[in-house]
Amino acid sequence: MLACRGLTKSFATPQGSLTVLDGINLELDHGDSLALMGESGSGKSTLMHLIAGLDDFDSGSLRFNGRELGQLSETAQARLRRERIGLIFQQFHLVPSLDVRANLALQARLAGRFDDAWCDHLLERLGLTELTGRYPEQLSGGQQQRLAIGRALAVRPDLLLADEPTGNLDERAAETVLELLMALADEHGCALMMITHSPAVAAPLRRRYRLTHGRLAEET
Repeated sequence: MLACRGLTKSFATPQGSLTVLDGINLELDHGDSLALMGESGSGKSTLMHLIAGLDDFDSGSLRFNGRELGQLSETAQARLRRERIGLIFQQFHLVPSLDVRANLALQARLAGRFDDAWCDHLLERLGLTELTGRYPEQLSGGQQQRLAIGRALAVRPDLLLADEPTGNLDERAAETVLELLMALADEHGCALMMITHSPAVAAPLRRRYRLTHGRLAEET
């Protein structure tokens, strides 16, 4: 479903070109899960942004469901991201003026993939059914992150990308959110790629990779 081959990315600095990703090879199939680990600044978020089509890579190949991302227009990449990729970040990025149900349905409606029954199921699984009339500021941090997970899954994505999704939560809330994220991704059958610095968070995922000096290595 996702295949990276020889992927490279550099940034210009006052000291010259800085290579952040140096020949990344990675595959991810439907139903698979992968943890991407590494020190701060190692390029984890850069790799995720490339996979999501949020930034361009310098060289290599990046194929998603058989389509080469580098050959798609910006409009086509945006459509693919909107319809087939769910994004979850450390910051919740909820819309303050929308209530719980409207926030959860937002991306699915924009993508033309809204399913009322699926959204009801997500609200129930996430423990938010009784909170549908509330607004983000009326929710706890854990509840907001659960809502952000629901919003990403409402579109029924093929790939779920999560960048430190428990980084702003206390230990108890983080454990609950992680369990729900893993369970719902497995239930839906989508692939999951999660950035984390925590071995404990990475442990439940099927595969674990570490990014060091631009190179990717699988951990056993």
